[in-house]
Amino acid sequence: MYFLLSQLSLMDLMCISTTVPKMAFNFLSGQKAISFLGCGVQSFFFLTMAGSEDLLLASMAYDRYVAICHPLHYSIRMSKWMCVKMIVGSWILGSINSLAHTAYALHIPYCRSRAINHFFCDVPAMLPLACMDTWVYEYMVFVSTSLFLLLPFIGITASYGRVLFAVYHMQSKEGRKKAFTTCSAHLTVVTFYCAPFAYTYLRPRHLRSPAEDKILAVFYTILTPMLNPIIYSLRNKEVLGAMTRVFGIFSLMRK
Repeated sequence: MYFLLSQLSLMDLMCISTTVPKMAFNFLSGQKAISFLGCGVQSFFFLTMAGSEDLLLASMAYDRYVAICHPLHYSIRMSKWMCVKMIVGSWILGSINSLAHTAYALHIPYCRSRAINHFFCDVPAMLPLACMDTWVYEYMVFVSTSLFLLLPFIGITASYGRVLFAVYHMQSKEGRKKAFTTCSAHLTVVTFYCAPFAYTYLRPRHLRSPAEDKILAVFYTILTPMLNPIIYSLRNKEVLGAMTRVFGIFSLMRK
């Protein structure tokens, strides 16, 4: 679990580092420009993190399913080698998907204004600037989003359905409490992450609003990566104890 959490933290850190520094620089400097190459790099890394994190969240749901429903088989089903394969597979599949989308977006002929109505280079925000019909690519975006978002979400739902069924039949109240605490943190992260993505990328273009897209993008580019460490850490007694000691030291230093 902690091995997978470390990868989730890395992905969140890279996701924020991809969009927020440039956004903050543009806001503070008053400049609102990015190079064509820089736009492609930003789009590639953002899409890589988005696709990889969806798959990683599904892996984490499977980890919780095995831990609660098949605890005696946990060391076999979730061995270190299995964790490595899950993580490497998430990174590779996310990178391949991102490379395909970024390569297409960079080769579209843009004959209109190059002003993107967004705070980072998001491919759906770039498509209205193209001087060609992009309906085929928009269909591919729908298919890609379904594969990298809906399929993992179905897997997550199935895993937690089995988990809740197993927890309901537990005799130990302490065991039920621990299982619900573990699963609720993960489900909270999944909801905050998947819902804005699905609403943004699965809607037809004529139903999209640039203002809505920017508001929703704040959730999955800034708020969710920022909240993930808090959601997962504050339920851990060791982390809470460490925070209490640190804040206690600071309060003593002020005195």
